[in-house]
Amino acid sequence: MPEWTSVADTYLHLSSPPVMSVSPITLSVPGRPLDLEVRVSAPLTGTDLPIVLLSHGHGGAYGLSSLDGYLPLAKVWAARGFVVIQPNHLSAPRLSHQVGDRPEAPLFWRSRAEDMTSILDRLDEIERAVPQLAGRMDRSKVAVAGHSLGGFTAELLLGARITDLDTQEEVNLLEPRITQGVLIGAAGRGGDTFNGFAADRVPVFRTMDLTTMTTPALVVAGDKDDSQHWTTMGPDWHADPYHLAPGPKSLLTVFNGEHLFGGIQGHDSVETTDESPDRVAAVAELTAAYLRTAFDSGDTAWQTAQAALTTGPDAFGRVESK
Repeated sequence: MPEWTSVADTYLHLSSPPVMSVSPITLSVPGRPLDLEVRVSAPLTGTDLPIVLLSHGHGGAYGLSSLDGYLPLAKVWAARGFVVIQPNHLSAPRLSHQVGDRPEAPLFWRSRAEDMTSILDRLDEIERAVPQLAGRMDRSKVAVAGHSLGGFTAELLLGARITDLDTQEEVNLLEPRITQGVLIGAAGRGGDTFNGFAADRVPVFRTMDLTTMTTPALVVAGDKDDSQHWTTMGPDWHADPYHLAPGPKSLLTVFNGEHLFGGIQGHDSVETTDESPDRVAAVAELTAAYLRTAFDSGDTAWQTAQAALTTGPDAFGRVESK
């Protein structure tokens, strides 16, 4: 067996320390039609833990497109030393019967970004709700991560801008407390390229400006993530946040990765068209490693993960940076 194969296999099956997960934690947010519920996952031990705000996508799954989804990512990130906070956005399918008739439905694109700001405003409340977290979060180290529509949410918080079609005003939702991002299967350029058969349902995406997204980020794009409902550009569209936004940025192109990257939403999800536990593990470990090194330049996790998982003839992907 070639050496690179055993290295990758060993890396994907690293032992993980136990983590805790608490849900729901209910936060009252003035002006929000429903209370904001979040899930918090964290390692049982450790201090000075960076925070990752994880925004779910807009799939049709009742549970996975909510604070209860994305366990394959959240549990790994928590095990690698992060406090992962997952909101239940108003776009969650389980809430549609309560908020579905509102003008901003079904995407609630502005509310989704505002949820993340509300969480950062209420970290004291979260600590009181989860006493095991008291004094353990490093509030100077905050990242936002998101998949699909959650990636769009993260793009806005990292500095991308869109135009509110109701007011024709440019919307700037940059959150300065967020200093790193992970964009997984996120939206690409707007304009005439946003021309798929379902694009007319979300015309605001046509106004996307990625050139203002200055916050450092890792863009994760599948080389088979062909989102024909949004664009005829092909999988390269999901790499736009890397190519069009200013650096520093890194791009992880996941080989054979479709939109769910092997099943990052949840184990055994019927929505997954490219089911692969190893691909899920590789995405989880590589993204965690990126954030570890991004928040601590002395931590070589990112370099180690790349050597294990993006080299050799059976590499899970390739990385480029600018």
